[in-house]
Amino acid sequence: MRDTRESRLLLVLLIAIAFALITVDIRGGQESPVDGARQAAAAVFGPVENGVAAAVDPVGNAIGAVRDSGERHTRIAALEKENAELKAELGSDDRNRSRLRELDSILKTAGAGQYGIKGAQVIAIGAAQGFSWTVTVDIGARDGVKRDMTVLNGAGLVGRVTTVGPSTSTVLLANDPDFTVGTRMEKSNELGFATGQGDRPLLVQLLNGKAKVKPGDRLVTFGSAGDKPFVPGVPVGEIVRVDPAGGGLTRNVYVRPYVGFTKLDIVGVVVQAPASDPRDMVLPPKPKPAPTVTVTVTPPPPDGQANQQNQGQKPGQAQDQGQNQQSPQDQGDATP
Repeated sequence: MRDTRESRLLLVLLIAIAFALITVDIRGGQESPVDGARQAAAAVFGPVENGVAAAVDPVGNAIGAVRDSGERHTRIAALEKENAELKAELGSDDRNRSRLRELDSILKTAGAGQYGIKGAQVIAIGAAQGFSWTVTVDIGARDGVKRDMTVLNGAGLVGRVTTVGPSTSTVLLANDPDFTVGTRMEKSNELGFATGQGDRPLLVQLLNGKAKVKPGDRLVTFGSAGDKPFVPGVPVGEIVRVDPAGGGLTRNVYVRPYVGFTKLDIVGVVVQAPASDPRDMVLPPKPKPAPTVTVTVTPPPPDGQANQQNQGQKPGQAQDQGQNQQSPQDQGDATP
C-alpha cells in the first residue's frame, strides 16, 4: 500500500475503533458485547497458540531447569556447610570415642578423690617463646573458675589456673619451670617439692636427705593451705632416677609425670576441694608382676658312661633279667 493521505486516515480510524472496543470490553466485564467475538477468536487461534507453546516449551523448560538447578545447588551447598560444621563440632568417631574415654577417666579420678570439678576443653596453647608451658581452657569466671585452682585429668596433675576471664582461663602446666608443687611419697609419706623442667622429668627435692626411695615409687600432691592452689592426693608421677645420697639435707629424684602435656584435650578444674585428704586413694593400682616360669632341665649321662653300662649285654637282655627276677614276697608265695 502506498503511503497516501487516505491510507493514513484509515490507519487512524482503525486505531480509534480498536481503542473503543477495548474500552467497551473492559467496562462490560463478563457481559461484554464483544465476548462472543473473543471466544470465536480463541477457537480459531487457540490451536496456533498451543503449537507455538509446544515449540517454545523446551526453551521454557530449560530456563526452569537452570533456575531449579540453581536452587538445588544452593540447597546442596547449605547442606554441605551444615555437614562441615557438624563434623567440626563432633569430630570423627575415633576422636569422639577418645574424648569419651578421657571424660570417663576424669570422672573416675574425681570420684576417687571426692573432688568437685568443672569439665573443660583445651582450646589453645601458649606461645613457645620464653619456654612457657600454658594452655587456655573454655571455661572462666561465669562457670565458677577462680585463680589458683587445681587442674587435673584422668591421669593426674595438669597444672593450676593463673588467669581467669569471663569465659576462658589460662592454666600453667606442671612441667613449666615456674611451676612448683608440694609432693608426698606413697606409703613412706616423705615430703618434697616438684619443679617443672619442660619436656624432661620433674625435679623433686625431698626434704629428707636420707630418704629411702627407688625408681618406681610414686608421688601425689601434698596439698596447700586452704586447698589453693593445690588440693591433696592428686597423682603426680613416678620416680625414674635417684641421685646418690651425698649426706646433704635434701635429696633429688626425677619423676616422670603421669600426664602427657603435649596431648591435652579434656581437663577438669577442681572447684570444690575434698572434705578430707584422700591420701593414696587416687593412685591407680600397681600392675601385678607376671609369674616367673621355672624350667628344670636334667642333662643326659655322658656317652662313655652309657656305653659302659651297656657293655656285655645283648639287646633285650637287661629286660629279660628284670622279668625273670622275683621279689622276696613273690618267692615266698611260690613256696609250698
